[in-house]
Amino acid sequence: MAEIKDPENTIIIELKDGPVVIELLPDVAPKHSERMKELARAGAYDNVVFHRVIEGFMAQTGDVANGNAERDFNLRRAGTGGSDLPDLPAEFSRIPHDRGTLGAARSSNPNSANSQFFINFKDNHFLNGQYTVYGRVISGMEHVDKIARGEPPANPDRMISVKVAGDA
Repeated sequence: MAEIKDPENTIIIELKDGPVVIELLPDVAPKHSERMKELARAGAYDNVVFHRVIEGFMAQTGDVANGNAERDFNLRRAGTGGSDLPDLPAEFSRIPHDRGTLGAARSSNPNSANSQFFINFKDNHFLNGQYTVYGRVISGMEHVDKIARGEPPANPDRMISVKVAGDA
């Protein structure tokens, strides 16, 4: 695993193939970074599926309302929900959507991001300035690359656990 410089702003996502370490960017997107930590600490992301995984594009997850494989799992509805918390205002920046960056998923309304996020498989610069970037994978991208593809995948992978590194 990568060296963790700021445990309070580092997320560890456990996938079937191993851990993915994400460095949050609270200086760039403070509200989105705080939301991810809040939901991780509440256990809301644990067992949530990757409901939209497009080869050569990105892997999307975080529908805590519909995507939990052990609670109210509904793959047909996964991707349509968020958390019980209010939506977040866009925090667009000059950080590009490069391979391994974490972006906030949203509807057509720029201020509708809530709990869902995606990890870019490659540089997706056409998203720049349109979706909030609030983290980047610093180790474990090889595990992200192995996530089952599909919209939704026939047998979706899930985030086994999501923790703030400082809490470990």
